[in-house]
Amino acid sequence: MHVATVIFAGFLLLAVFALFGRLWGHDAAGAALAARWFVPVWAGVALVNMWVGVTKAGYSVAQELPILALVFALPAGAAFFIAWQMKG
Repeated sequence: MHVATVIFAGFLLLAVFALFGRLWGHDAAGAALAARWFVPVWAGVALVNMWVGVTKAGYSVAQELPILALVFALPAGAAFFIAWQMKG
């Protein structure tokens, strides 16, 4: 359940990035640029999530790596798709 919540939060954060990119850029290219900026931010959030799982929840790094991959890949893939579709 936690994984689904974190992935959902990633999609929400991507939506916020895209919305502000469109508002500040006044066009789809601004949203595409914001989606590209989202990816490193989301990588940091996903790594913090992994660190919490290892240090606080007691999972090993080997157990957390597939979770990190899933948590990062779904929202980041959506960000790349948005950037590609908006020709940014």
